[in-house]
Amino acid sequence: MLFTVFSILAMVGLDQLTKYWATLALAPDKVVPFLPGIMELRYVLNDGAAFNMFSGRSWGQWFLVGVTTAALLVVLYLLLFRRNKLQPLAYAGLLLIEAGGIGNLVDRIANGYVVDFFATTFVNFAVFNVADCFVTIGVALLVIYYLRSEIAQKKQKETAAAKPAAGLELEENAGEEQGEHHVQ
Repeated sequence: MLFTVFSILAMVGLDQLTKYWATLALAPDKVVPFLPGIMELRYVLNDGAAFNMFSGRSWGQWFLVGVTTAALLVVLYLLLFRRNKLQPLAYAGLLLIEAGGIGNLVDRIANGYVVDFFATTFVNFAVFNVADCFVTIGVALLVIYYLRSEIAQKKQKETAAAKPAAGLELEENAGEEQGEHHVQ
């Protein structure tokens, strides 16, 4: 439990430090090349969700705070009280989602917006932050975990279905061999 709490706090701290840095170094409109041709650093305030959904709506912030809080409480419960039932990949995914969600929730509650600063230049995409990276990687890990689990279950079912058939085949062969011995 201590590892879980420490990990979440460390990731939230990293997220908040990068947002603080972005505010000091990039606000209000400074743009810094980061990975030329791929990404730049640009200060953006996002009062909506991903891709600015609910942006500019007075009820949007409270809706996002409520939904995020509810989801984070469920994830935290799983991390703290069901950890022994979680596979490592699922645990890591949930840990990243929790930390990223808390990082953005802190901004939303404290400021009414989230600080974003990673802007892709090779494609028109939403500007994002470290917390968003945590959430995205966490979701990707959960998808990989789910797909691997589905594949493993499918193989297990195929193996279980093949075993009885193989057992019948062995019994038939044994009966034929015994029959041949009696004939001779």
